[in-house]
Amino acid sequence: MAIPLPIPPLRLFEIDDQSWFPAPLRASVQAVLTFLWGYKAPILQPAPPASLVARTLQSVLGPSITDYTFVDFCSGAGGPTPYIEREVNKAFNKLNDGGNILLRNGHTGANGPVNGDGSGGRGGRVDFVMTDIHPHLPEWVRASNKSNDLHYVPSPVDAANAPHDLLSMAGTQEQDKKIFRLFSLAFHHFPNPLATRILHNTLTHSSGFAIFELQGRDLGSIITILGMFPLLWAGSWWWFWGDWGLLFWTYVVPVVPFVLVFDGVISCLRTRREGEVLGLIRECGASMEGWRFETGREVHTRTGGTMNYFIGIKEGGGKKMQ
Repeated sequence: MAIPLPIPPLRLFEIDDQSWFPAPLRASVQAVLTFLWGYKAPILQPAPPASLVARTLQSVLGPSITDYTFVDFCSGAGGPTPYIEREVNKAFNKLNDGGNILLRNGHTGANGPVNGDGSGGRGGRVDFVMTDIHPHLPEWVRASNKSNDLHYVPSPVDAANAPHDLLSMAGTQEQDKKIFRLFSLAFHHFPNPLATRILHNTLTHSSGFAIFELQGRDLGSIITILGMFPLLWAGSWWWFWGDWGLLFWTYVVPVVPFVLVFDGVISCLRTRREGEVLGLIRECGASMEGWRFETGREVHTRTGGTMNYFIGIKEGGGKKMQ
């Protein structure tokens, strides 16, 4: 069902991005998006989308995954980062029991030696850091309190001009790790000039990055997004019972499902394909020496929804942002 649409990326607006969109409604929309990252729809989804991200990182990076600290540059209200952190570090516990990490192609593969604490043999557990140009501190504090491996930078972080001391700002214990940047369901929001500056800063000051999108510029993605409206109508009363504001704006005045579907379709039309991302990298002016790139897609919903990814790894990259 991933039939590509024969159109270029369209720079249309999303409602949730607009300054006039009321903050309480934006909070409800982001709460639903965060929930959906960790939700597995029966029959329709083989795994939660955040699990697919974690498995892809494990598969592409292999044993070297513990060499990195992962910094999410558009965390919003938390997004998938807590889910991804939990999935990645849970894999080490499976290894300690003699199991293998499940790779994205459905096979299994050993991920290096295991320490006595159940962590990987190259640097132990993996730290994740949440950042955003508009920090969501209450949500980040709640999430980080649940894991010693999840951190946040309390001050605004511009992905196009990131500070050199992000890890010390986040208070991580692994400040000698290499920086791996994450853009989860975020990169399609950036217009080309901003995306180019972000890529220049990323290639200059990090050792790896990954762009994950839960949609593509294709028919299957649009069909999947349209199916969100009946899904939210059927399940929100159960998932969000007690959040009366969200339920009011779902059932009495269905603003939340409308915005999610409208913005979702626009996201499909804005999403860049792998060749277009590579074109921006070539245009950004940063050195590509030592970098290798891997792209691909994974089905996250059997109605045609796919997770598209673009991953860059600097072979032999330095330890910290310089």
